[in-house]
Amino acid sequence: MKSLTRYVAVAILFVLLMLVPMAAGGGGTTAILEQIFCFGLFAMSYDLLIGYTGIVSFGHAIFFGTGAYAVAIILGKTGGTTEGLVIGFLCAIVLSIVLSLIIAFLSLRVKSAYFAMITLAVGQMFFVLAGSQGLRGLTNANDGISVTLPDWLNNDFSAYYFCFVLLVVLGVCLLRFVRSPVGRVLQGIRENERRTLELGHPVFRYKVIVCVLSGVAAAIAGGAYAVAQSFVSTGVYDVSTVSLNVLLMTIIGGTGTLFGGLIGAAIILFAQTEFSNLAAAYPIFNEYMIVFGILYIVIVRFVPRGILGTFIQWRGRVRWASQPTSKSSKI
Repeated sequence: MKSLTRYVAVAILFVLLMLVPMAAGGGGTTAILEQIFCFGLFAMSYDLLIGYTGIVSFGHAIFFGTGAYAVAIILGKTGGTTEGLVIGFLCAIVLSIVLSLIIAFLSLRVKSAYFAMITLAVGQMFFVLAGSQGLRGLTNANDGISVTLPDWLNNDFSAYYFCFVLLVVLGVCLLRFVRSPVGRVLQGIRENERRTLELGHPVFRYKVIVCVLSGVAAAIAGGAYAVAQSFVSTGVYDVSTVSLNVLLMTIIGGTGTLFGGLIGAAIILFAQTEFSNLAAAYPIFNEYMIVFGILYIVIVRFVPRGILGTFIQWRGRVRWASQPTSKSSKI
């Protein structure tokens, strides 16, 4: 019965999200939801690292930005054809696999703090390269690239459903992955890496697998972002606006919950939009990052499991308390 209730709730949410463009009529509402879908998927990919494996990365924007640029560049070269869209996403996936393997083999054998610093340095390097004049012919430097979309995708409704379908499909795939035996081993690595190694599991191999999968999902999220925004600039590689934002989204939603990142993305992006609107009348809201800093401190201090993680913990306690006491315990 509880499983049926859960499936019904998910089905209702799915239908409501499908009906949003028809009710809102496109425009700002669908645009912000497209960003939530893209960054929600990006946060879910990051949660594979930090939430399920215990790997902290400050350079996850490498994969997000590479996916966005790959799709934008290929679509521009092919004149915005459907074939170009498919090839662009395939290139994004291949590039993310190559980058993931390189970063994994160079960084995963060091301690977690050093891994975070290495990814931060590599991420900053990509940010500089994307804006360099030497690569202007490819990335258009700091001016960015306008994305040429296929005709069937060049409207608010199509872009919305495209991002939504990608989120649903990849969300299901990632959920199956974290619930698989490999996902259980990753959680064991997070809790006690040495013990997992002593049990005979090749820890380094599992870390490489999760890095590759996380990178691929982030690259696809970046490609979807390029489609949703119809524009890509060096900002997709920025540590402060992308890598740290996705860290904040994951922590607010709840690490180790997978879909918590989607909740965190909704909160952060809706808050950014509202603060930007208020900034016209109240200049103090231009410094909204201070509010996010305070929110981060409050979450870590009082709700360390995040919103979804705290809810799951509370629901587990309620279920445990509602279980009938066995006869043996009464005796």
